[in-house]
Amino acid sequence: MADIHFGTDGWRAIIGEDFTPDNLNRVVAAAARIFKEEAVAAGRDADAPGTLIVGHDCRQDAHAYAELAAQVAAGEGFNVLLTEDYCPTPTLCWSVAHNDDAVGGIMLTSSHNPAEYLGVKLRMADGGASPAEFTDRVEAVLPPEPTDILGPFQTADLMTDYLAALRELVDVEAIRGANLRVVCDPLYGAGRHYLAGLLRDMGVEVVEIHNAEDPTFAGLHPEPIQPWVDEGLAKVGELGYDALFINDGDADRIGAVDEHGNFVNPHRIITLLVSHLAEDKGQHGRVVSTITASAMLARQCKRLGLELTSTPVGFKWIYAEMEKGDVMLGGEESGGIGIPTHVMERDGLLMALLLAETMAQRGMSLGQLVDDMFEKVGKLEFERRGLSITEAQMAGFRANIVPGYAPDEVCGKKVVDVDRRDGVKFYLEGDAWVMMRPSGTEPLVRVYAEAETVDEVRALLDAAEAVVRA
Repeated sequence: MADIHFGTDGWRAIIGEDFTPDNLNRVVAAAARIFKEEAVAAGRDADAPGTLIVGHDCRQDAHAYAELAAQVAAGEGFNVLLTEDYCPTPTLCWSVAHNDDAVGGIMLTSSHNPAEYLGVKLRMADGGASPAEFTDRVEAVLPPEPTDILGPFQTADLMTDYLAALRELVDVEAIRGANLRVVCDPLYGAGRHYLAGLLRDMGVEVVEIHNAEDPTFAGLHPEPIQPWVDEGLAKVGELGYDALFINDGDADRIGAVDEHGNFVNPHRIITLLVSHLAEDKGQHGRVVSTITASAMLARQCKRLGLELTSTPVGFKWIYAEMEKGDVMLGGEESGGIGIPTHVMERDGLLMALLLAETMAQRGMSLGQLVDDMFEKVGKLEFERRGLSITEAQMAGFRANIVPGYAPDEVCGKKVVDVDRRDGVKFYLEGDAWVMMRPSGTEPLVRVYAEAETVDEVRALLDAAEAVVRA
């Protein structure tokens, strides 16, 4: 039996190695027992603790694994609803939040990880990500062997009501009248057909790529960043379309490309959508972002008079702020953006619809929207790298660099502040910054940097990489 630990958002492993039926059985049994403890503490009957909803993405044998998860959860006494077909993670979250009997959700996905991975995300009764306290309790009760107590489950259509809810959140007539033409790239993931169908229903001309049923993802990593989005980028130029919208493997993340073929990174999407929600839709409240957020977002919030709250990396920390209330939008550098009045979770499909709505209501192309944003808050460049290092290097990084590394300057830029809540981030003069942190989902160290020019960014990344590898 594998030694199982939950990372930034769930447990993930390679299919056929650590991700096996027996290990999945153990994880779901443990999770169901903690969900039951929570239900009983809330006043429910231990023999009828409520409903758990099980969803899955498009990976190899994901539906069969999800059926096993449903049987194990049912064996613990829950009424279990299993999705009829693959679904995005935000669909599961929304379905849990809008089912009065649901006490939680179990999503089989490995999000943006390569095709050979599968994993488990646990979701709370309001659809939000399970906090560390909850997953620590799950780890603590993991049985050494799989349970043989299985139960019956029901299948359910999770998509119809969810898609209808998305339509209610945007100005369909404005989008219909804008004559938009977009490319959709689900990267073979759980958003395939769904986002393209929504946009077509709203009168948008859509070409969808990478939408075949292919659990290998044709070698692509289902992450909405370059180089995995380059085919979609080329397609926008080939067709002369207005934009490209990209989702990750479970469609809770968003990436975009403008009509000129320029990648619009999540930093810019978040900063743009904050303006849209506040200025076009009249919404208000706090903006919550992870420590890796752009300084452009801070500038935007200051311009609009909005409070900005910073958290460690991982949407579960943003969710914790959403639980406190008065949050308009929460977003992370990796493209996960959520609006708590919809569901307390990221939703890549909704974010694509909101980008289309912004274009339609303002009568501007995506490129024009970004240029207008730059005029108001300034332009900064951002890049990140994932560094595979040895176990000895990782140990040294955690023991020495994260708690103690304290340079006065980096690449000639004075250090003006330091944040060690999640790895170590150095704020530099001129709103530049550089950060180093161990990944919570993969065996590597990520380095991040932002500055006014690409050359400055890459120099900062080179300096950070040298520190990590040393």
